[in-house]
Amino acid sequence: MIELRNRLVWMTCLLPLATPAAELPTNHAERMRQGTALFQETVRPVLMEQCLKCHGGEKERSGLNLATHELLLKGGDSGPVIDPEEPQGSLLMRLLRHREDPNMPPKGPRLSTTTLAAIERWIGLGAPYDKPLIEGSGAKTAMVVTDSDREFWSFKPLRKVDGNIDQFVRAKLKKRGLRPSAPALSRTFVRRAYLDLIGLPPTPKQLSAGMRESKEDLIDRLLDSQHYGERWARHWLDAARFAESHGFEQDYDRKYAFHYRDFVIKALNQDMPFDQFVRWQLAGDEFAPDNPLAMMATGFLGAGVFPTQLTEKEFESARYDELDDMAATMGTAMLGLTIGCARCHDHKFDPIPVKDYYQLVASFATTIRSEIELDLNPGSFEKKMAAWQKSHRQVEQPLEAYISQPEFRAAFKKWLDDGAPGDRELGSWSVLKITEAKSSGRGSLTVQPDGSVLAGGKAAAKETYTLKAKSQVPGVRSLRIEALTHKSFRRKGPGRAGNGNFVLSNIKVFASPVDPAAGKRQPVKLLSTKATHQQNQANLSAAASLDSNTEKTGWAVDFGGIGKDQALVVAFAKPISFAGGTKFEFELRFGNGGQHIIGRPRLSVSAEAEPPVVVGGGQSDARSAAFAAVKSGQLNEVHRRELLPLFGRQDPKWVGLNQARLDSAAAKPQRILETVQVSSEGFKPTKHHADGRGFPHFYPQTHFLERGDPNQKKGVATQGFLQVLMRNGKATGQWQEAPPKDWRTSYRRRGLANWITDEKNGAGHLLARVIVNRLWHHHFGRGIVSTPNDFGLQGAEPTHPELLEYLANRLIAFDWKLKPLHREIMLSATYAQKSAPSREFSAIDPANQFLWRFAPRRLEAEVIRDSMLAVSGQLDTKMFGPGTLSAHKRRSIYFMIKRSRLVPEMQIFDQPEPLVSQGSRPRTTIAPQALLFMNSPQVIEYARALAGQSLEYSYDGAIRTIYRQVLNRDPSADEFREARDFMVTQEQTYETTAAKLLARADFCQVMFGLNEFIYLQ
Repeated sequence: MIELRNRLVWMTCLLPLATPAAELPTNHAERMRQGTALFQETVRPVLMEQCLKCHGGEKERSGLNLATHELLLKGGDSGPVIDPEEPQGSLLMRLLRHREDPNMPPKGPRLSTTTLAAIERWIGLGAPYDKPLIEGSGAKTAMVVTDSDREFWSFKPLRKVDGNIDQFVRAKLKKRGLRPSAPALSRTFVRRAYLDLIGLPPTPKQLSAGMRESKEDLIDRLLDSQHYGERWARHWLDAARFAESHGFEQDYDRKYAFHYRDFVIKALNQDMPFDQFVRWQLAGDEFAPDNPLAMMATGFLGAGVFPTQLTEKEFESARYDELDDMAATMGTAMLGLTIGCARCHDHKFDPIPVKDYYQLVASFATTIRSEIELDLNPGSFEKKMAAWQKSHRQVEQPLEAYISQPEFRAAFKKWLDDGAPGDRELGSWSVLKITEAKSSGRGSLTVQPDGSVLAGGKAAAKETYTLKAKSQVPGVRSLRIEALTHKSFRRKGPGRAGNGNFVLSNIKVFASPVDPAAGKRQPVKLLSTKATHQQNQANLSAAASLDSNTEKTGWAVDFGGIGKDQALVVAFAKPISFAGGTKFEFELRFGNGGQHIIGRPRLSVSAEAEPPVVVGGGQSDARSAAFAAVKSGQLNEVHRRELLPLFGRQDPKWVGLNQARLDSAAAKPQRILETVQVSSEGFKPTKHHADGRGFPHFYPQTHFLERGDPNQKKGVATQGFLQVLMRNGKATGQWQEAPPKDWRTSYRRRGLANWITDEKNGAGHLLARVIVNRLWHHHFGRGIVSTPNDFGLQGAEPTHPELLEYLANRLIAFDWKLKPLHREIMLSATYAQKSAPSREFSAIDPANQFLWRFAPRRLEAEVIRDSMLAVSGQLDTKMFGPGTLSAHKRRSIYFMIKRSRLVPEMQIFDQPEPLVSQGSRPRTTIAPQALLFMNSPQVIEYARALAGQSLEYSYDGAIRTIYRQVLNRDPSADEFREARDFMVTQEQTYETTAAKLLARADFCQVMFGLNEFIYLQ
């Protein structure tokens, strides 16, 4: 008996020790719970009593400190002391079991077998602490990500599954005693496909065509529609928390943020592969910096809120908030993970340590919002440039042939030998070579061969030109501003206003030495003015260009000066001269409005006290040197080319051929540049109010923060990714790339994009699952995972796991293109089902999780409004460009999204506030929705427009026409009778000449409010 009892005791002691690793819980939250409980009950007392005195209390022998979990993981002089993957082989366990010297504890008996087993299991659970062993140590428990964490369903690699959509769905139905519904009517399917794919109902003609063609052809046609991108972009913009203002109290506009919305529409219409779609939003500037669409895509990172009224104490915390917004939105929108929860502590549910969070955030360390100019249609420019180069060469060749003739060359040589005689008074002016030309408007400024600057694109009402140049002329005393004509201007100009006039409101000149060490930039005091022509002697005179009124007065040239070149000469208060040359900066302000702007200015300077007020002529520094060479007899080929135009103007044939060349040069295509908000590195940051207080916009390094507090930095965080989404022994360096030499950006975001789209070793398998679930969600009203923004432990389990794997694999097989997946989903029998309810099946599956029917759902706010515009013939189909808050008639996606002024019509029907990523919208039913259909001026306007289309018909014809346009069907007998009675009654009620229109408009308004109109059936 004694022997048996001892054997039982011995076996009991070994039970925890023999617990295989497979019995450890796979759920991270459960492991943390069990491990913390084990630590509190058994491990903590042992460490406090047996270990802490030498390892973390007064001493730190062998470099090992056990005061905190973080220090335990750090290990000692011999390296790590625990291995959660193989706890029994950990150095700590070998020492505690006296299998390796020095035995621990060094004095007294070995720990009991039960205690050793408990410590081993605790290590296998991740060795969590509930709190530090020494209060005030300041360290925190750090999470260890293990292979078992990667076995959660959404973190696992994609599984290959056999079957198709309908097989997976029907298997689930059969298991629960459910059956699929019958196929929907052809009319219903066509209307469903139109509203689902392009967000607009079919016209009666489109409905008939759709019912005649195959489903494949119908869906392909809708996927090819430009409206597809407008419809499906709205879904992604919700996830991307897109808006066009900063948010917070002041909520200043982001005037150029709309380009990101346009990118999403264009990318979807082009069926851009989704992995590329993601890469460009994270790092388009690092993948394709010359592609305007890639640059526009980076607007994703800068779409979040940001406070622009900051004190200096708030600078750093605001920047960390901004970095958190980038990382958290990327996490929820692209990976379905609440990454932001790990900002202050290890994620409470998902295996995302604080360390991973800050290393991920480091990817965006120097990323800021900027506004840059881009050519949004470079292909068009290059095509025009190629055509121009060909035609310009054809114009240049006759001139080159003429000046090569012996007779011309001999005459030119004689002219040079005679000292290059000519109109030397024109040599008083030195034409400046413009090195930089900018306009405050959206048009372009292009330097021409004759030194002038030609304005292109659409002129703004008011503009300021900033022109920079260098001059070697010593002692500059005067500035000449020529306003030259051009055939592209109204009445040849020289202004861009409708009558050819301009008003130069104000002139500012700044000068600085070419060598910065020789002096600082200084304003030039301007005195008197003279002009070849001025509109009057008072407010529109040459002198008015120097007064303080920048809006009502200025130099203008109407009443005799339109269609002619003009010049204004401004005297300096004192000569301007710097050793080594002068840099000039000129500001020409046109503040009168109405596009009264000089279209082709040319600037010259003179060292003479009273140079002539003339147009044309003038000489550059190079021409001055050429005249000097004639005098000294040291002419070279460069000098001859410089003086040739002066000789040639005496020859009528040369003048004609040269004018053709100049006209062709003036017609040279110019890039049309538009300002775009991007999120990049190395560009000038977007201005806001905090700049005046010294806001740096970014800090060169990202730090680990204790509890997310910038005042408690714990070291610099280098770039890293989520360990739980790195497989096959791959580390961060697997995806990182070095930028080219002297490149503007860090390439950190490119590495992040590589990792997130790598389906084999990185996060690509989860990226694929999340996006196919979003597609399913928007096609069926509910995702396979009903929490589209959370695929973590707190998210919902997939109702059809195999189907989710199948769709993700199909997406990758389609080279990440979405349109083929749309097509496959919509051609399934599951999608084509009727939406009729069933009391029997509703009792089993009330939420239709298992898809025994196509569940009807209310359309989104945008589709409801767009549908009313479409059926009433009011829809403006213009695409892209700035949005507006006014009651425009474009699609609702073109409303400006201003965070403090959301459109009430959209909010009533549950458009979300764009503060954080939104994976799905609620579908409320509230009284204001009905009131909107009854009282909204816009709805009344749409109803009257629709009614106006029926005035040529009788009551009977009008009712049928309206039913077909609004509901895509004919009315039933009862509906027909009720509609007729309603119209008659309403017409008698109005008793006006417009009674017929108003009565029918009332009926149209009723039709707009029907569930059948605002629900996807």
